[in-house]
Amino acid sequence: MIELDFKKTGGLIPAIVQDYKTGEVLMLAYMNEESWKATLSSGKATYYSRSRQELWIKGKTSGNLQIVKEIRIDCDNDTVLLKVEQMGGAACHLGYKSCFFKKVENESIRVIGEPVFDPKKVYGK
Repeated sequence: MIELDFKKTGGLIPAIVQDYKTGEVLMLAYMNEESWKATLSSGKATYYSRSRQELWIKGKTSGNLQIVKEIRIDCDNDTVLLKVEQMGGAACHLGYKSCFFKKVENESIRVIGEPVFDPKKVYGK
């Protein structure tokens, strides 16, 4: 088994998520040991939701699953990089392809890109 250092970071490690074809950064999430093992065994990106305090299979509700194509681990064994196939075209719960759709320009924020889906329709909120 691959040993990551969950102890050093209080049980959660950052997971940087990239589109495996383009290299675009899609999101940042956190994994605990259980979500790490679930990701390895299922091939679907599984994280730990800090707000809900539970495992979170990315896309289980929206259908925008992340199929893991490659995993890299940093030099300290406390951060992972997941290269994924983003199903449905959107990683962001607000409907954008990437969670990083806000660009800082001249001391203001500009939204770049268009939403792929309407979160109210997908999540009912």
